[in-house]
Amino acid sequence: MTEKPYREYRDGEVSAKATPTKLHAKIQRILMKLLEQRGVEPFPELTVRISSTKYLVPDVAVASEFAGPYPTEPVLLCCEILSPEDRLGAMLAKCEEYHAWGVPFCWVIDPVKRAAWEYHSAGEPVRATGALRAGEITVGLDELFSVLDSAHLPGGGTGVGPK
Repeated sequence: MTEKPYREYRDGEVSAKATPTKLHAKIQRILMKLLEQRGVEPFPELTVRISSTKYLVPDVAVASEFAGPYPTEPVLLCCEILSPEDRLGAMLAKCEEYHAWGVPFCWVIDPVKRAAWEYHSAGEPVRATGALRAGEITVGLDELFSVLDSAHLPGGGTGVGPK
């Protein structure tokens, strides 16, 4: 059984990931669905082995088939969703760890601000406008954040029409 909260291991130091909130979980769920619709296989909270002394846990990873319980070769995309105690700078630094391993694409998503950043290995972090892109994969921000429109209303409704 996986221990929660999830833990990451960096060169002898163990650290717990931030505790996910309802908004975090909603974004993670819709992101997984949208990525599946794009024909890729997303994995939630999948441990990735960066090296023999570093194991990280992206909120969502897109990977091809891999042997064993977790990838030991770079995945295509790592996504991090900010929780209230997370800081953008720390998540972008985590993207740099993924890039150093060989991951070409990293997304950081802030459900509270309804903002997202693309951080590709060959460039600098860029605030996404309209869509997040990772090679051939594109996810519209309107689609991604639409789940939040009903997240704050009583009963989870959209506020439009009957339930």
